Amino acid sequence: MRPRRILPALLLPLALLATATACGGSPSASTLGDDSDGKGSLTLNVGDQKGGSEAVLRAAGELDDLDYKIKWSTFTSGPPLLEAINAKAVDIGAVGNTPPVFAAGAGSKITVVAASHGSPAGEAILVPEDSPLKRPEQLKGKSVAVAQGSSSHFQLVSALKKAGLTLEDIKVSYLQPADALAAFNGGKVDAWAVWDPYTSQVLVSKQGKVLTDGEGVTNGLGFQVAAPAALDDKKKSAAIEDYLARLRRAQNWVFEHPEEWAKVWAKDTGLPYEAALAAVKRSNGTRVPVAVDKEAIASEQQIVDTFAELKLIPRKVTFADFVDPRFNGDLPPSTTPARTYTEK
Repeated sequence: MRPRRILPALLLPLALLATATACGGSPSASTLGDDSDGKGSLTLNVGDQKGGSEAVLRAAGELDDLDYKIKWSTFTSGPPLLEAINAKAVDIGAVGNTPPVFAAGAGSKITVVAASHGSPAGEAILVPEDSPLKRPEQLKGKSVAVAQGSSSHFQLVSALKKAGLTLEDIKVSYLQPADALAAFNGGKVDAWAVWDPYTSQVLVSKQGKVLTDGEGVTNGLGFQVAAPAALDDKKKSAAIEDYLARLRRAQNWVFEHPEEWAKVWAKDTGLPYEAALAAVKRSNGTRVPVAVDKEAIASEQQIVDTFAELKLIPRKVTFADFVDPRFNGDLPPSTTPARTYTEK
């Protein structure tokens, strides 16, 4: 594999079966070189996460005939990726449903340009295998780890609300997944709100079980977010349109080839194959490309309103102001059901 450029962010091992001591320490980052594809005079700077867009596009054969260059930069999560977009260091990148809310609330210059809808089953609140906790209501007074500003942050808030609780009723530990795993395995927290593939890794390795998941409490949306300056550039805008079309074809390929994609994903991230395949079938492979429509915007506005009320973002914003629907085309509505895998 060619070396890839990693911009400053918390380095996060995706192999959750690593020892807890390997997951601790302070944030660090390194620059390993350039990773690019394609040819031509135009370069599209794409923010990615390990085992993300680059891996799936390559596996699906969608990087073979580019007439522009893609320069990849790898991040550990959505929030630092959006910081890079705001700084114009990246033109476009994929994130979950909550990072754009935090970025918009902070006044960042970002624009949501595409969406996908998948099963929220991968968003889960996990407890250890031997935990006495059986229902979300029992989280009152307990400690819960979660990555601040992540999709799981909203899932935690929503699950608590459904159980008649608030963040004030629990002890929140804001931890990135690597540190949260150490805390979870070391008995330092009672529960962990996290997303796939972490959920699947914990379940496959029998390190924990699901207390509740995102079904019925989160919207299951994921987004492609671009820099406004890139959208204002006619050539880059055309490249973004082509890039999004390739991603949609690649997502269809993933659904049709779950085992093949799981092997690639496992190799690229260090995931055990069994965990990768479980994550593909639970959430990763279920995603359907959808329009960024009024229903999607309204759903995201609910997240904005929730976090503004909790004073977790500095100000309430209108999410529609951070959306550009020009690439919707004839995509189905955002409420289109996620795909499902039927066991043979």
